[in-house]
Amino acid sequence: MLKSVLRILLKLLFRVEVLGDPGPLRDPRTLIVANHESFLDGVLLWAFLPVDPVFVVHTQIASRPLFRFLLGFASHLAVDSDNPLAIKQIVRLVESGRPVAIFPEGRITRTGSLMKVYDGAALVAARTGANLVPIRIEGAGRSFFGRLGGLFPRRLLPKIRLFIQPPRRIDLSGQPSARLRRRPAGEQLRQILQEMLVATRPRHTLFEAFLQARAQFGSRYRLVEDVRLREDSYGSLLKMALGIARILGRQTVPGEVVGVLAPNATPTLALLLGLSLGRRIPAMLNYTAGAEGLRSACAAAGIRSVVASRTFLQKADLTDLLVQMPGIRVHYLEDLRAQFGAGDKLWVLWHLLFPRRAAAFQRPGDAALVLFTSGSEGKAKGVVHSHDSLLANVAQIRAMADFTPHDKFMMAMPLFHSFGFTCGALLPLVAGCKVFLYPSPLHYKAIPELVYDRDCNMLFGTSTFLAHYGRHAHPYDFGRMRYVVAGAERLAEDVRQLWQEKFGIRILEGYGVTECAPVVAFNVPMACRRGSVGQLLPGMEYALEPVPGIEGGGALHVKGPNLMLGYLLHERPGELQPPAGREAGWYATGDIVELDDDGFLFIRGRLKRFAKIAGEMVSLELVESIAAGAAPGFAHAASTRSDAAKGEALVLFTSAPALSREQLLAAARAQGVPELAVPRVIVPLDALPLLGSGKIDYVTLKRMAEAGAVGRVTAGHGEEAPA
Repeated sequence: MLKSVLRILLKLLFRVEVLGDPGPLRDPRTLIVANHESFLDGVLLWAFLPVDPVFVVHTQIASRPLFRFLLGFASHLAVDSDNPLAIKQIVRLVESGRPVAIFPEGRITRTGSLMKVYDGAALVAARTGANLVPIRIEGAGRSFFGRLGGLFPRRLLPKIRLFIQPPRRIDLSGQPSARLRRRPAGEQLRQILQEMLVATRPRHTLFEAFLQARAQFGSRYRLVEDVRLREDSYGSLLKMALGIARILGRQTVPGEVVGVLAPNATPTLALLLGLSLGRRIPAMLNYTAGAEGLRSACAAAGIRSVVASRTFLQKADLTDLLVQMPGIRVHYLEDLRAQFGAGDKLWVLWHLLFPRRAAAFQRPGDAALVLFTSGSEGKAKGVVHSHDSLLANVAQIRAMADFTPHDKFMMAMPLFHSFGFTCGALLPLVAGCKVFLYPSPLHYKAIPELVYDRDCNMLFGTSTFLAHYGRHAHPYDFGRMRYVVAGAERLAEDVRQLWQEKFGIRILEGYGVTECAPVVAFNVPMACRRGSVGQLLPGMEYALEPVPGIEGGGALHVKGPNLMLGYLLHERPGELQPPAGREAGWYATGDIVELDDDGFLFIRGRLKRFAKIAGEMVSLELVESIAAGAAPGFAHAASTRSDAAKGEALVLFTSAPALSREQLLAAARAQGVPELAVPRVIVPLDALPLLGSGKIDYVTLKRMAEAGAVGRVTAGHGEEAPA
C-alpha cells in the first residue's frame, strides 16, 4: 500500500513516465544498473519497477539516520567497497534468484553526465551470467534532490522519465584470470551505460532541440560570443532566427537547399536556425574553395539561392566569388533588415511567445543540412544529414565527455567544416555550453590571446593549427584548458610534445568523417591511449574488410545513428545517392585501421593513400612519419607519380629546406621501416598548400608530382640531381 501511495504521489508531482519493456526484469538472475542523478533514484526504482529489487548500498550511506529509515521499507544489502567479500555477497544474492539494483557510479552525478563507473557490478554480472538491465533516469538531477545546483538551472518539480533498456550480458570469456577480468568488465559496463544514454536521447529537429535548451536554461542565458565581444542569449538568437525565417520565407520555398556563405559569427547561427525552422536546408559553402569549387558545390546540391555576409566577403577579399556564379540569387544578411516591415515585427513578437507555431512541420529523419567533403583527394561531394543524425552525434559526444555549462569553447574551425559545425555550433546550442566564434583559424597570435582574455577552456583544431597556436602562445594563455581536441588530420608527435612541455596539456586526438556528422571516435580523459584516435562512439558498429597487400587491420566500415542520408554528386545533381558500404546502412570510410583489445582505434592510412611500389603496398602516411622523424617541426606530405619501372614512385613535399635522403634513411632505420618506404624525390616548398579546413591539399600536390615538380632526386649512394 505504501508503494502504491508513493507511486501516485510521485506521478502527480513529477509526472513520472516509465518507457520500455519491463518483462526482462522478472527473469531470474537479473542485475539492474542505473545512472545516479539524485537522492530520489532509489525511491523511483522501488516505486515504479514491477519487481522488488534488493538495493546494494554502501555501509556509510546505510548508517545515516535518514537513509537508514528509508531503507527500512525496501530490501537492501549494505556492503563495504573495500571488503573483498562484498562481491561474493552480491553474487550469492543474484544467484538466489532475487533481482538486484546497483548504481555503478557510486555517487550522484555532479556533471550531468556519466562519471567514474566502478567495476563491481560488471564483475557480478560476469560471474553469475545475469541479465544486465540498464535503466536511465532522466530529469531527477534537475530537481532540488540532485547535486547540479550552480551548474544547471534547477526546477521544483521537473518531469522524470525512466527508460528500461533491453537486457545485456558481460562477456569475459577471453580473460584468463579474475585479476585480468576486472578492468575489462568495468569497461564493458561503462560502454553499456553510454549506449543507454544515446539510445534514450530525445528525437527532435534542430529547432526543437534549440527550443528545449532554451526552456531548460532560460531565454536570458547568454551562450554565444563573437568578435564583436557581445554575448547573445537564447532569446536574442530566437529573435534573429524568427526574423530571418520570416524574410527568407518569401524568397525561398520549403524543402529548398539554400547556400550559406558566412563566417563564424552569431548571425550565422541565427541564419541556420531560421532556415531550419522554415524547412529550408542550409548548405554550408566552403568560401576557401574558389569560384570553381563553389560552382561545383552549387551544381551538385541544386542550389539556386545563397545567403551571404557582404561585410565578411569584403574583409576577406572574396567579393569576386559570387560574381563568378551566374544563375545564383544572392541575399545579403545586411540587406534583410531593410525588408522588415511592421507586419513582420508583429509576427516575430507573436512567435517569440509561441515559437513552436513558427516552425514548419518536419520529422527528425528529414534532411536538415548539407555539408561538403574537404575535397582533399578529389571533387567535393555534398553530404546530406538529417536532424536526427546530427543530434545523435551530439548525444554520442556528450555520453563520452563531461561538457557542462561552465565550459566555454573557442571555435575558430569554420562552420562549413563538419568538425566546426557539430562541435562549434550544434553542441553548445543543445548543451548550454558557451562558445566564442572566431572567423579564421589562421590568426595564430590572436586566438591564444582571445582564449586567455575570454576565459575559454575548450579548444578544437587540426594538428596544423594547434602547432601554430602552441608556438605563438604565452604559456599562461592555455592555463585554464580542460579539453584540447585534435581532429581532421593525424596529430603530429612534435605538436603533442610541444603542448605537453609548454602548457602541461595532453591533446586528445579524435577521428571523424563528414559522412558521420563527423565524430566517429575520440579520446577522453577516462579512456585515452597515446597514438590512437580513441574508442568508437557509443551506438556505432564497425567491420574491418581485409585489404590485399596490407597485414593487420583492414578497411573500416561503420554503421550508427549519426550516419548521413546520402551524397549529392556533381555527376548527378540534386539526386540523393546512398552511401557505399558492405551492405545497406553501412558506410565505407576508406581508412585502414586497427583496433586493440580495449577497442582503441589506430589509423594506419587512407586506402587511397597507399602506393604500390614494385608490387608492395606502402602507406603514404608512413612516409610522412619518416619525414617527421628526420625533420621534426616542419610540414611534410607524400604523394606519388607514375613510374615505368616500378609502377609508382614516391614524392615527398617538405617545408624543411635541407632535408636529404640520408636523413630519411636514418629515420626509417630508427623506426624499423624498410627502405622501400623512403622516397627518392624530395621537393622543398616554403609552405604546403592547405584547404580551408586546415587539411593538406593533396589534389594540388598530386598534380605537382605528376607534372614533375622541381626537387631533388637521389640516384643512389647519396648522389642528388634535379628532378
